[in-house]
Amino acid sequence: MKALVIAEHTDAARELSAGARTLADDVVLVTLGEAPAGVADKAVAVKVPEGAVADDAYVTVQGIYDAEAPAVVLAEPSRHVKSVLGRLAAAANASVITDVTAFTDAGATSLYFGGVGERVRKAAGDVVFYTVAPGTFEGLEATGTDVVEEAAWTAPARPLALLSSREREKSGGDLFKAEAVVAAGRGFAEEAELDLARALADKLGGGVACSRPLTEGVDWMPAGTYVGVSGLVLSPKVYVACGISGQMQHMVGCNRSGAVFAVNKDKNAPVFKQCDFGLVGDIKDVLPAVTAAL
Repeated sequence: MKALVIAEHTDAARELSAGARTLADDVVLVTLGEAPAGVADKAVAVKVPEGAVADDAYVTVQGIYDAEAPAVVLAEPSRHVKSVLGRLAAAANASVITDVTAFTDAGATSLYFGGVGERVRKAAGDVVFYTVAPGTFEGLEATGTDVVEEAAWTAPARPLALLSSREREKSGGDLFKAEAVVAAGRGFAEEAELDLARALADKLGGGVACSRPLTEGVDWMPAGTYVGVSGLVLSPKVYVACGISGQMQHMVGCNRSGAVFAVNKDKNAPVFKQCDFGLVGDIKDVLPAVTAAL
């Protein structure tokens, strides 16, 4: 059996290729950009031309898919890759099983209803398409050829037009790799108070994330740092929710953490029913004290 891996980022390409090796005999990797060597039996890089949009890579990837005829397709859940994967699945008259967190003989375990529940599903057709959550194949080592081919770009009949672009603000370290994450919420009254969360994260050797209002409400944090149902789904060893009420939309993004700590001045905040350790208090008092103690 052959597996096709579609990824945009190097880390995802390595992890998915390692995972694909547990599901198939042959692994073919396709990347939207640079492809790492030594992680698949065949690696193909699809270089997006200047002025083109990565979503339009679906025509090029479709050609690779047709030539390889895989039985299973594993995809990184990035926006561009999901756009390409959806078109591939539609052309194959198939559906995509999304947000997969584990593979067993019974099928693929995935999240649903905003991440509140889990279900196990199997594809009914000959080819199965998955988007796979980061960390699903953590610890597996990828192997393969050191040769990376470059696919010739084939533009669609009606390509997207790139009207403008801007550099995206970087969020610091990779939150998916962080063993500790300190998350800030609306309990922070002003932007300058975020330094309290940053100081604690530095002590823990981790990264800083946030709830959605701090990115889309007041624009204090980069859009790629908010945790929740439509944002990041993280599983660090330690997650510290600071000034976060604990609504379902946020907690589904961190409930796979090894331990969840919560700091909130409202003793009735929902987060205290979902954390492992809770401390009732004002973040302006608690965070400096904890940081100093560490």
